[in-house]
Amino acid sequence: MMDAFQFEFMQNALAAGLLASIICGVMGSIVVVNRIVFLSGGIAHTAYGGIGLAFFMGWPYLVGTLGFSLAAAMIMAAVTLKARHRADTLIGVFWAVGMAVGIILIDLSPGYNVDLMSYLFGSILTVPDTDLWIMGAISVVIVAFVAFYYADILALSYDEEFARIRGVPVTALYFLLIAMLTVTIVMVIQVVGLILVIALLTIPPFIMERYARSLAVMMVGATALGMVFTISGLWLSCSFNLTSGASIILVAGGAFFLNLMVQRFFLTSRKNADG
Repeated sequence: MMDAFQFEFMQNALAAGLLASIICGVMGSIVVVNRIVFLSGGIAHTAYGGIGLAFFMGWPYLVGTLGFSLAAAMIMAAVTLKARHRADTLIGVFWAVGMAVGIILIDLSPGYNVDLMSYLFGSILTVPDTDLWIMGAISVVIVAFVAFYYADILALSYDEEFARIRGVPVTALYFLLIAMLTVTIVMVIQVVGLILVIALLTIPPFIMERYARSLAVMMVGATALGMVFTISGLWLSCSFNLTSGASIILVAGGAFFLNLMVQRFFLTSRKNADG
C-alpha cells in the first residue's frame, strides 16, 4: 500500500477521499439528524439531469449540473416544509425523472462520449489537482458556515418550534442548508461518484449518531470514520485490483452491518440481564 502512494494519482485519490470525508461528515450529520436522507438521495440522482444538460448545451460541468440541481433541490425542500406527507412521492419522481432526463440529453449530445458509469461509481484515481483545490475550498466554506451558525443549526435539527421561538430564521436556514448540501453532492459526485456520495453522507453519521453526545462530536466522528473507510477501501482496491469507489463503499457497508449486529447483541444482552 505504501509503495502505491509514491504515485501522484494515488496521492490525489487519498486527498480527494479525505476531503470528501470532511465535507460529507459535516453535511451528512445534518442530513441524518434532520432525517432528510431520502431528500439527499433525490438531489444526488436528480443531478444526473444537470450532467446531461451540461453536456447537451456544451456548458461547464458545474454550471449546468449545479444550476439544474439547485432548482430541483429548492422545489423538493419547499415540499418537505409545506407538505411532508407528499414529500417522499415528489422526491421519488424527481429522482427518476432527473436521471432519465440526464441520460436522454447525453444520448442526444453531439459527439457523445460520456462514461455514465464514472458518475455513478466515480473515478477517484483520476482526480486532477484543480478538483482538489475546489474541494478544499468547499470544505473550508462548509466548516466555517456550520461553525458560525452551529447554535441555530442545532436548534433547527432537534426542535424546530424551539428554534422559531429563539428567533432562528428556520425557513431561510433550511433552504440554505439544502443549497449547501446540493453544492456538496454536485462537487463530490464528479470526484467519487453518486453512490459513494450517498454512502459517505449516510453511513458514517448513522454509525456515530448512537455514540455521539452532541452534533459537533457526531460531525467529527463521522469525518474520522469516513477517512478510515476511504483509506481502507483504497488499500483494498490496491491489494486486490478492485474498483476504488466500490471498495470504499464495501468497507463502509461492512462497518454499517457490523455496527447493527453489535447494537443488537448489546440490546439482547441487556434485555436478558433485566429479565
